[in-house]
Amino acid sequence: MGPEIVVPVAGCIMIAAIVITPFWFKARERRELHSTLRAAIEKGQPVPPEVIEAMTRAVKTPPTRLRDLRTGVIWLAIGLGIAGATYFGDFHSDHDFEGFGFACIPAVIGLAFIVLSFFNPNKEPRV
Repeated sequence: MGPEIVVPVAGCIMIAAIVITPFWFKARERRELHSTLRAAIEKGQPVPPEVIEAMTRAVKTPPTRLRDLRTGVIWLAIGLGIAGATYFGDFHSDHDFEGFGFACIPAVIGLAFIVLSFFNPNKEPRV
């Protein structure tokens, strides 16, 4: 097995590990929290409000206009960054616009989020 096989396989494994590891740690944390809560209830202890707060913290809230706008700006910046990297990254290439097709994907996602932020009926909670 030469480097032409090992490098792509290692890259795929690394990407999978980066994506899977946070989910695994979060599931493990919730499993430990549930076992602690179960043990407290079995012993007749009152459930502290901090535990209920920790359990409800993971519940997703509906998207708000501000969150859509922020997500859209981030995706648009990613698209512009990819476009800039492909345009300025290789000064010896004859195909200056070669990577712009790939850069359009996150840029269009960003524009969609920005447009959705104007039509989102959910208001931000007042602090």
